[in-house]
Amino acid sequence: MIISRTPFRISLFGGGSDYPHWYRQHGGSVLGFAIDKYCYISLRELPPFFEHRHRVVYSKVETVHEVNEIQHPAVRNVLLDMGIERGMEIHHDGDLPARSGLGSSSSFTVGLLNALYALSGRIISKSHLAQEAIRIEQNVIQENVGSQDQVWAAFGGFGRINFAPDESFSVLPLVMTRDRRDELLGSLMLFFTGFSRIASEVAAKKIASLDAKAAQVRQMVELVDQAVGILASQSDFDDIGRLLHQSWQLKRGLADSITNRDLDQIYDAGMAAGALGGKLLGAGGGGFMLFYVPPGRQEAVRQALPKLIEVKFGIDTAGSRIVVYEPEGLQNR
Repeated sequence: MIISRTPFRISLFGGGSDYPHWYRQHGGSVLGFAIDKYCYISLRELPPFFEHRHRVVYSKVETVHEVNEIQHPAVRNVLLDMGIERGMEIHHDGDLPARSGLGSSSSFTVGLLNALYALSGRIISKSHLAQEAIRIEQNVIQENVGSQDQVWAAFGGFGRINFAPDESFSVLPLVMTRDRRDELLGSLMLFFTGFSRIASEVAAKKIASLDAKAAQVRQMVELVDQAVGILASQSDFDDIGRLLHQSWQLKRGLADSITNRDLDQIYDAGMAAGALGGKLLGAGGGGFMLFYVPPGRQEAVRQALPKLIEVKFGIDTAGSRIVVYEPEGLQNR
């Protein structure tokens, strides 16, 4: 049995510039962090005593004879790409719901790759793990996804990712004292809106608008520099909340599919109750909403959003890890 644990993420600034369509021309930059909420992938070689050869368990249960019969696109394509032919049983468990704007699909891909590399007796670098997940999602599955989610999932931590036109990337950790970091996290509130969506469909419309909205995307990238300056200094963190509000106004203007009346009502209610800023996480259309709220106003925000589930979180610093490695019976054939 092998089990991988891979974090979800929160993107603060620069989202949109991590799409290949953008950074291949202009470069890109994002600021965010991995959180201590996880995707778990467990796998083992399936003994040859069953009518099926492969069993995949997620929100559905699939039992099939051939890999190309598997419906889950990441599982099917990763197994085919890695040439896995022997029978496999793969289970997915997540701390938070899928399709919620926290990079869950990329965490799944990174975690599955990490577990399968461990199965073959290989340890690969975090950079290679992220690059392979990006390749699988963008080139093999051909999903409309950016490149930051795979990096956060593989690396963990809090910082900045820069994307170069040659498709390379660099991860720059943000150095903060523990007190400063705790102060920032203590002012962030995360709520599940109750709406889920298929990120690739929402992202397709946003990607199509990037060229026409180039000025807005550049402004969003400029906010990364401003936010890093605030976080790395002794500046008032409340300015981060105001930058989040500014970033959200820019992001929601990229495509009509990013927000809707129900989501706008949630955001407006949080702001009216005392939030200084916030954003819908991920591609848009639903999922989790993040607010920056001074501690003294947080109870008022909770009361203004009584039907929403609040999720407490911290920062994950390890990235994707193999947490159980018992390779007996998992020999290559």
